[in-house]
Amino acid sequence: MTTSPAPVPDDETPGTAGSGGAAGRPDELAAAVAGLAEADLDKADRRRLLGRMLVGLRERGVKEVFLPRKAIGWITDAVADLAPHVPVRNLETLRRHYPGLDDDALAERLIRNAARAAAGVGAVGGGIASVEWMAPPTLLSTPVVLATETVAVVGIELKLVGELHEVYGYPVLGTPAQKAVSLMQAWAGHRGISPMLPGAAAATVLGTATRKQLRDMIVKRFGRSLTTLGPLLTGAAVASYLNRKATRRLGDDLRRDLLLRRGGHPPVLPPSA
Repeated sequence: MTTSPAPVPDDETPGTAGSGGAAGRPDELAAAVAGLAEADLDKADRRRLLGRMLVGLRERGVKEVFLPRKAIGWITDAVADLAPHVPVRNLETLRRHYPGLDDDALAERLIRNAARAAAGVGAVGGGIASVEWMAPPTLLSTPVVLATETVAVVGIELKLVGELHEVYGYPVLGTPAQKAVSLMQAWAGHRGISPMLPGAAAATVLGTATRKQLRDMIVKRFGRSLTTLGPLLTGAAVASYLNRKATRRLGDDLRRDLLLRRGGHPPVLPPSA
């Protein structure tokens, strides 16, 4: 059981900004995402990491989060800032962390762990009291906490997207900004990154259609976070279940697509639950 979030090792964060920064820097938020992505993290540490993200995201300003028509744009911008720094482990690191697993078993482990981690965010994120000791009173508002939960879950899922590409031999290439665009496209479309858009071209393809996909997906994630407004345990349980199901579906869809691209036969997977 993890008891305290450790700094993210250099070999787990290709493309991450090298210098640490004050709370709220994208690389600091990425380190929090890396901690939250640990499937076996206990509730106390998960709450601490969500609190770090909440305090960090305040540097983006929180006024727009209180305006329903602007909240999704605020979250989308926060995800776009975080995406170039998502700590995607390379294949060598993944093999070292999960020795003895073939590609399919490794992919299954990554999907399972990400689903559990997303469920964990839903389970602890609903109660404002869970982070009140970490955040100034002015930040303790339901919209800010729900926005933070949404950014955290999307970060976990972007990490999964990148690592599944590593497992199946299609690493995400380019500069951090180019990688970010590729990850967000794959996340929004539930499909592998297009091999026809390598290098610099990938940085120019986040057009109107893809932006709409991205926003639509974030609307769904934010809507799922709203389930935590239910009665304390009921709301947490529903949010946990929905997060697990959606992250599992994302991983399974990507896995099928990458296997088909490689010429393999996708496994028959049970319905997401």
